[in-house]
Amino acid sequence: MASDQRERSTVFQIWHRAPENVKGCIWLVLASLFFAVMTAAIKDVGQRIPVWEILFIRQLCVIAILGPQLYRSFPAGFKTERLHLHGLRVGFSLLAMTTGFTAVIYMPLAQVTAISFARTLFITLLAVLILKEVVDLKRWGATVFGFLGVLIVLQPSLDGIDFYAGLAMASAMSLAVVMVLTRIMAKTESPMAIMTYQSFGLTIAFAIPAILMWQTPTAWELLTMVVTGVLMTLAQYSNIKAYKHGEASAVQPMEYTRLVFAGLIGVMFFQEVPSLWTVAGSIVIFVGAIYSVREMRRDARMAQE
Repeated sequence: MASDQRERSTVFQIWHRAPENVKGCIWLVLASLFFAVMTAAIKDVGQRIPVWEILFIRQLCVIAILGPQLYRSFPAGFKTERLHLHGLRVGFSLLAMTTGFTAVIYMPLAQVTAISFARTLFITLLAVLILKEVVDLKRWGATVFGFLGVLIVLQPSLDGIDFYAGLAMASAMSLAVVMVLTRIMAKTESPMAIMTYQSFGLTIAFAIPAILMWQTPTAWELLTMVVTGVLMTLAQYSNIKAYKHGEASAVQPMEYTRLVFAGLIGVMFFQEVPSLWTVAGSIVIFVGAIYSVREMRRDARMAQE
């Protein structure tokens, strides 16, 4: 008993002394793991249960977990100056989730995860067009390089691209819009307001198609869907902690560990061996992202000087 307490004390001391960026990286790796496992759970239960039903039950679980916090914040959590932007954000979140998780069910995990990182490229483009951010030639080069990686994973032909790969791309584009909208709304809206409208808006939106397409789940399927809600909450919490502890430019590359987790889970549980194209494209995407992050850190240092 005493030895266990000493070990726990040692672990806490090591964690307390660790640099903030290291803590942030660890939290983001955890977030990536939770998200990868959640995605795998949706892929498994989605073989029989409609994606709308899965997402509806997942949202109910998220609201149940966040319920006490939402209750304490009422009515402040509903105060907003930009109701139309909340509606727009919920709409694009709905599109991102339905297209993304439909692709997850029918595509190899590693491939759909690699395509999902195209959102970084779309965010850069939207940041220039909507937020009027200035992006230098080096970052544009990194963005184009990363997009080439996405094309390698997609393997487009004269006949176009695979339908489900197209859904994965649509999800990445929609998620990029959601993230840009979040940046805009964060200037006037509280995090609680954004979370409240997101939670209830998606639950209501998923409810109608879920009821129309309802398939009564088995006990195991219901448990799996509940677990996806718990994992989503843990992933979001870990993601928040990551950026609270570390600098965004320092911890962001750890998000790409999701590719590793997705690949391993795909091999172990779904017998999905990533193709050479998926591996090559993932490497190109990762290199482009790392270079872009390095340029962001360099620009930040120059601005401080």
